[in-house]
Amino acid sequence: MRTITYSLLTASYLLTSASAIPPDEDGTVDLTNLADYANQEVPDYIARDNTPNNNPITDLGATLGRVLFYDQRLSRNNTISCASCHQQENAFSDTADASTGVNGTTGRHSMRLINNRFSQDQRRFWDERATSVEDQSTRPIQDHVEMGFSGTNGDPDFSDLVTKLSAIEEYQVLFVGVYGNPTITETRIQRALAQFIRSIQSFDSKYDEGRSQVTADNVPFPNYTADENAGKALFLTPPRPPRPGAPGAGAGCAACHRPPEFDITPNSGNNGVIGSLGGGTDFTNTRSPSLRDLVGRSGESHGGFMHDASLATLGDVIDHYDSIDGVNPDLDGRLAGGGGGQQLNLTATQKAQLVAFLKTLTGNSVYEDTKFSNPFDENDQISLVVLPLNAGNLQFSGSGEDRQVMVTSSGVPNVDYTLQSSTNLKDWTDTPLQADSAGILTAIAAAPSSAPEQFFRITYGSPTP
Repeated sequence: MRTITYSLLTASYLLTSASAIPPDEDGTVDLTNLADYANQEVPDYIARDNTPNNNPITDLGATLGRVLFYDQRLSRNNTISCASCHQQENAFSDTADASTGVNGTTGRHSMRLINNRFSQDQRRFWDERATSVEDQSTRPIQDHVEMGFSGTNGDPDFSDLVTKLSAIEEYQVLFVGVYGNPTITETRIQRALAQFIRSIQSFDSKYDEGRSQVTADNVPFPNYTADENAGKALFLTPPRPPRPGAPGAGAGCAACHRPPEFDITPNSGNNGVIGSLGGGTDFTNTRSPSLRDLVGRSGESHGGFMHDASLATLGDVIDHYDSIDGVNPDLDGRLAGGGGGQQLNLTATQKAQLVAFLKTLTGNSVYEDTKFSNPFDENDQISLVVLPLNAGNLQFSGSGEDRQVMVTSSGVPNVDYTLQSSTNLKDWTDTPLQADSAGILTAIAAAPSSAPEQFFRITYGSPTP
């Protein structure tokens, strides 16, 4: 890991940088100029937020989560990260039906992570076996197939991962910055990963543009085409009892996928898709990601839809809900259609209108925003800027032999630094200091006016004994 030292030259009151790494260089994360994760704009019509009181999103915590999310060292053989299966360019999903892990492929299609924060149901995974985003975040790491720290089948245990990460300097800096000390635990990893995952949001879609101009979802959106507004009405309108030869009055999608968050209602049953990537049947899948960013910006799918990736297009998805054959014991009651399976009788035009509406739920910036992107370079290396590239501040007080200088700068919260002073740029006097909880470095040193020249600099790390 490369670090920054910057010098403060009092002779000209110019504070300059040395060995500076440009903040936009690939593989570099500037911890003194963090991306905004904690205060991203959320539309006022969004009401749901599952962020727990004991794990609010912070800029530095989410930054740690981002590094963990993309770090292949969290897998047994250093080849798989969370992002291997949840790719930014695919709405944090995977175009492959089954994602590749360290020991085979996953049993279900990778679920999109867009707007995870804005769902009422706290449970995670298709089968809802995790109780929260925090609980979910380390389960793939401890899965024999996915990332391989399972402690079974010859795998190392999660404690071995903790030992592995504890020896890495960037994690020592990051965990000290976030938690006040370098101790790594599963709970701390979970909380950081959950902060990053909850920060991945998408609210710049055509839908959001229209919703911001009206008072409710059931009002026509001024920016929509006629077909998009018709599709929205079909999405919102409950289905009526089928009548022979009569087209469907509505699809009733909103009963389960509630706008404007488009999250799945809690306690939903399965949706009638009961296949399994491994063959046979699977009735346990009752969860769904948000319908936002169902497809990419060009309308392309992020791989197959549903837990088994069995439906290739949005048209296939709508065809499934239009005619559900038979009822399984775990089918959601809203899809039972009076006992024989839902029959909406949608026309080809109505189906196309629904597709047109669903495509308006896709945003733009989430696919290219660097704060959600891979912080590692092409060689899987990362550098942390722990001192700012711009100058700090010098403030003098007193006079004569009692004159002092107060040196202030920004840094990483709770991390140790050293103030060095010299009159000849050869011999340096070291004074230890620590950034406070806000990352502010403050040190006071003697600066007698009798000295012809004086130099001060702050370096990362404690003084050498």
